[in-house]
Amino acid sequence: MSTLDPARQDAFTPLFTDLYQLTMLQAYYKEGMDRNAVFSLFVRRLGERNYLLACGLEPVLQYLESLEFSDEERAFLAEQDEFDDDFIDALAEFEFTGDVYAVPEGTPVFPDEPIVEVEAPIGEAQLVETFILNQITFQTGLASKSARVVQAARRDGTHRLVADFGMRRMHGTDATMKAARAFHIAGVDATSNVWAGHVYELPITGTMAHSYVEAHETEEAAFRAFMDQYPEAVLLVDTYDTLDGVRRVVKLADEWGDDFQVRAIRLDSGDLADLAKKSREILDDAGLDEVEIFVSGGLDEHKITELLDRGAPIDGFGVGTKMGTSADQPYLDSAYKLSGYAGKPRMKLSKAKSNLPGRKQVFRQFDGGTAAGDLIAQADETADGMPLLKPVMLNGERTESGHPRPLDEIRDYAAEQRAQLPDRLHRLEKAEPPYDVSLSSALEKEYKETRRELKEKMEA
Repeated sequence: MSTLDPARQDAFTPLFTDLYQLTMLQAYYKEGMDRNAVFSLFVRRLGERNYLLACGLEPVLQYLESLEFSDEERAFLAEQDEFDDDFIDALAEFEFTGDVYAVPEGTPVFPDEPIVEVEAPIGEAQLVETFILNQITFQTGLASKSARVVQAARRDGTHRLVADFGMRRMHGTDATMKAARAFHIAGVDATSNVWAGHVYELPITGTMAHSYVEAHETEEAAFRAFMDQYPEAVLLVDTYDTLDGVRRVVKLADEWGDDFQVRAIRLDSGDLADLAKKSREILDDAGLDEVEIFVSGGLDEHKITELLDRGAPIDGFGVGTKMGTSADQPYLDSAYKLSGYAGKPRMKLSKAKSNLPGRKQVFRQFDGGTAAGDLIAQADETADGMPLLKPVMLNGERTESGHPRPLDEIRDYAAEQRAQLPDRLHRLEKAEPPYDVSLSSALEKEYKETRRELKEKMEA
């Protein structure tokens, strides 16, 4: 049985990788291939998104700065047929010594733009591919999805609460934690995930379940008992008959008088727009205009938009499964590709899966404060606009740009960056025209020359 710390088994162990990363690492070792390589992580296509919100860099940097093979991990590899003793012995000295360039978390990014670039001895840069892709792809996907949900909820400038209710149907405990973090960066107000609230210092929120109501003899008895313990509760009113439930809240307000402090009612089923309107009328007629209406149940950005288009007087949304799993687009077409080795540009020739050679920089260019387009250039070029990629790790050590930042600071930065995007990118439908991303003339020239040279070698 493994005696590894469970947290390390889940995340920061070098064994969190695909087998072929380790077999290639051994092959590089045997062949004496230790020159610097450049790997670039990017997304080829946006799918149904108009932009992606980069996320997941912090756990990547934590992983890289702590990367080492323990005695137990090396002993496990020694039991596998693929690995030789001298390679296993060499792993005792393994660490990440390279450089990392990345866009700050919360930065909107677009197809083919590097989100992270790693420059390190090729074995080091190769081994870390799986973890980096795992963290950046997942968290960027969920940050991008939740940004759409937040945009839908607040499209008219009204701050309607958005809460993360998705943990029970998400894909494992690590996913729920990283999702809560990504959601907060994207602008979600609170999470039902108590552990995430503790670890990341996030606001936590919750209401009550239908089972609590059903466990009492009557709905009214359930409400009374809950209000006794939690005077500012949010009461779930749709266990039996929604509008009857609202009327019971009104009855209790009459009885409790000045002691009545219920914050909101929650609607979780049925025609939410119609029920919200009728509930609001009942509450307002009783003078309970300060009691808010919170809704949940199969919500996403499209459902929220539909509810608000119908004039539903809703103050907050609990969004679960569809946001937590990014149901409409559960994966990104991300890649981590070799773009340079031993000082020479490298790339794939496959037209559908090609990549840009060399180390790069992205310049965001503006027109009157609004982002007008991005220019992907070679790393040593200068161009108009704001350079997005920052050196976050040099020689295996974090730089000032790579130091951990408070999540609220990242959240504010993400809001500022999204506000700079043109209005058409904030719509749910595909933007026309899409955001402009172009190559510098020098990078385009290198791309064409590298393709030509590789084709000539293949044909020789």
